[in-house]
Amino acid sequence: MVKFANVLFVIAVIFTFTGCKKTPKDNKVSPETIGQVTLQMTDVMVHDVTNPPLSARFFAYACLAGYEVIAQNDSAYKSMNGILNDFPVISKPEITDYSIQLTSALAMLETAKKMQPSGSLLQKYQDRLIDSCRTIGFSDEVIVGSQEYALEISKQILKYAKADKYNRISNFPRYEPKGTPGAWYPTPPGYFPPVEPYFKTVRPFTLDSSSQFQVAPPVAFSEDKTSGFFKLMKQNYDDKKEPEHRVMAAFWDCNPFALENKGHLLVGMKKISPGAHWMGITAIACKQGKTDFARTLLINTSVAIGLMDSFMACWDEKYRSNRIRPETAIRKYIDPTWKPFLQTPPFPEYLSGHSVISSTSAVILTHYFGDNFVYTDTVEERFNLKPRKFKSFLAAAQESGMSRFYGGIHFMDAIENGQKQGIEIGNWVIGTLNKK
Repeated sequence: MVKFANVLFVIAVIFTFTGCKKTPKDNKVSPETIGQVTLQMTDVMVHDVTNPPLSARFFAYACLAGYEVIAQNDSAYKSMNGILNDFPVISKPEITDYSIQLTSALAMLETAKKMQPSGSLLQKYQDRLIDSCRTIGFSDEVIVGSQEYALEISKQILKYAKADKYNRISNFPRYEPKGTPGAWYPTPPGYFPPVEPYFKTVRPFTLDSSSQFQVAPPVAFSEDKTSGFFKLMKQNYDDKKEPEHRVMAAFWDCNPFALENKGHLLVGMKKISPGAHWMGITAIACKQGKTDFARTLLINTSVAIGLMDSFMACWDEKYRSNRIRPETAIRKYIDPTWKPFLQTPPFPEYLSGHSVISSTSAVILTHYFGDNFVYTDTVEERFNLKPRKFKSFLAAAQESGMSRFYGGIHFMDAIENGQKQGIEIGNWVIGTLNKK
């Protein structure tokens, strides 16, 4: 009887240390970690004054690294191989002890650390993330395995990124303003050179080419006071700049580097990019919608891919039409003292980038959360701007586009046609990602 009891005791001990032990893949990392990673990436972008199209590129590859980990471990999610242009088969490392969620987050961070100029700044957050996992019970074996797995995935994604031809842009000749009537040229106070004039040469993720969704050309430039172009100028010039409209313009400004007059000094003001704003909105929506880790990463990846492709399409048109900005045109042909409410960005006017990428992002988020998803946008709170409540993502995109008119930096046709292009690209991206 004693021997039998001893046997039962041994069995009980074995059960305690085996049957109750969770496998590494059961360890949970909060879905909000994904938003925290993109927020940390955003802070590095602000530090580096990363331009808007390039910011989208960073977000896209980082999210893809995290997403492919999910696709390798959850049959409900498929790899982007065969879906995105030239996307390779991502090999799964032969590692047994790891956490899927932690590996995904680390893959995002490892990719961003390599791609962003000051990516090493992300190491502090990565260390804190690992420490927090250790605190909640992750073993050293699981943490090390997750790190090794993440590095292997990141290496493969970085190889894919290197092949998109962005690194060849520096070989192109310096872009020179055309100098023809109605053409864009740098504006005060910084007279900055044009941003990413050759971005259209980069490989898109889902588009056949950057010109796939080419829109109608802009209203033709003319000095004739009865012309359509002069009417556009007057529309901007006559805008009353209502207080609420100024609030909208400031909220959606998202100019990575604006100059502000301080007496005899020009002071640089760093802010987030338009794409970073929409990645922030994505984090808000996922938290409010209580999406799990895998779906949160899918949604973030979808939005980031949409941002990249919509920036490509928009920038393709910007340097094709190469249209003059309202500030330049109005001061030359109507009133030399006129100033826009917002600082004019350093690239051609048509199309409105915010109108394009906001509409694309809104279409993608609407696909996942529905047409009447009411939310409060708190993204700009840390830049001392009050939150704004929206009845839907498309309503936010509409306001985002109009903010460029209220800010005095875009003509109305650039906004309206930009929104049309953005909606088309958003639908295309969703259709592509949902291929059987």
